[in-house]
Amino acid sequence: MIAMTADDLSKKTESGDPAHTENEHTKQSKNLYNKMEWAGAFGDIGTLIPFVVAYITIVKVDPLGLLFMFGLFLMAAGIYYKTPIPIQPMKAIGAAAIAGGISPAVLFGAGLATGLFWLLAGITGALRPIARIATKPVVRGIMLGLGLSFMVGGINRMRAAPVLAGIALVVTYLLLTNPRIPAMFLLLIIGIVSSVIMNPQLISELAKIHVGFRLPVFSLPIIGWNDIVAGTLLFTLPQIPLTLGNAVIAIVAENNHLFPDRQVSEKKIAVSQGIMNLIAPLFGGIPMCHGAGGMAGHVRFGAKTGGALVILGGILIFIALFFSESVSIIFKIFPDPILGVILFFAGSELALVVKDIGGRKSDFYVMLIVAAFAMWNMGAAFLVGVILDTSLRRGWLKI
Repeated sequence: MIAMTADDLSKKTESGDPAHTENEHTKQSKNLYNKMEWAGAFGDIGTLIPFVVAYITIVKVDPLGLLFMFGLFLMAAGIYYKTPIPIQPMKAIGAAAIAGGISPAVLFGAGLATGLFWLLAGITGALRPIARIATKPVVRGIMLGLGLSFMVGGINRMRAAPVLAGIALVVTYLLLTNPRIPAMFLLLIIGIVSSVIMNPQLISELAKIHVGFRLPVFSLPIIGWNDIVAGTLLFTLPQIPLTLGNAVIAIVAENNHLFPDRQVSEKKIAVSQGIMNLIAPLFGGIPMCHGAGGMAGHVRFGAKTGGALVILGGILIFIALFFSESVSIIFKIFPDPILGVILFFAGSELALVVKDIGGRKSDFYVMLIVAAFAMWNMGAAFLVGVILDTSLRRGWLKI
C-alpha cells in the first residue's frame, strides 16, 4: 500500500481534485444565488413605497405598526410558502382611504372585516366552485390585464424624468439576466444618486434621520363598532372582487406555473390573507394581500425562493423598530422614475405568463377581453370572462 502524505493530498487538491472543484463551484453558485435573492427582495417596492408614504402622510397611520406588520408577514410568507408570494397593500382600499381622508381606526376596522371574510371564505370551501369556473383564458386574461396596468403605471411614473427613466431602462435591460451584477442593485444606486442631484436639499434632510427604538402599540382599543361597519361598507366590500381576481385566482396560477414543485391552493391563500388581516390591524397594520404583480416583480429581479421575502421583511422590521419617525425621509431616496421602471418590469414579467394560452382563437379572444376589463375592474373582468368563455364553449356565441 502506498502512503500519501498530507502535503501530497494538499497538492492533489490544489491541482484539480474533483471534490475541491465541486466545492468551489457549489460555493460560487451559492454566492450568486444569495446575491439574486437580495436583488429580488426589492422587486416589489414600486407598489409598496408609494402606498406606505401616502398612508403615513395623508391617512396619518403610524409607520411603526404599518412597516412592522408588513415585515412580519413578509417573513412569515417567505418561510411558510418558500416561494416569493408577496405581501402587498390592498389597492382598492388604499386608493379609497387615501382619497377619502379617513381615520386610521376606520382603516383598521376595514382590515378586520377583510380578514374575517377571507378566513371564512377559505375554511368553508366557498372558493372551490369559483376556482372551478376560472378557466385558463379567464385567469390568463386577469394576469395580462394586471401586467399591462403595472406597465402603464410604471410609464406614468417615468414621465416625471424621462431621461433618468431612459437610462434606468437601458441599464436594467443590459443587466437583467446578469447574475454577477444584479440590475436591481444598480437601479437603487442610480435612484439614490439621481435623488440627490435633482434635490440637493435631500442631503440636509437625510441628516435629520435619527434612531429611536419603539415597539408596536396594541390598537384594538381605538377601533369601535362604527369603525368596523364603516370600514366594511366603504372599503372591504369594494375590495373583494379585486382581491379574488388578483390575490387569489391570479397568484395561485402564477405561483403554480413558476414553481410547480411548490404549489398552493385558493383555500390556502384565502386563509393566509384572512389570518394576516385579522392580526395586522391589532398592531397598527393596514389591509394586505398576496398580489400577483408583487411576485412578478420579485421573480423578474432574481428571487427564486421565499428568502427574498425574509430579506425585505427583516429590513422593514428594522426600519420600523429603529427609524419609524424618519420613514418619510428615508423613502425619498427612491425617486418616482426608478419606482416606475421597477413597476414596468414587474408588469412585463406578469404579462409574459400568458404565452401558454395555446392556439385556439376563442381562448385568445376571451383572454384579450378579460385583460381589457381587468385594467378597469378585476371583479367585472372575472364575471365577463366566465360568461363569455362559457358561452363560447357551449356554442351560444361564435366569433
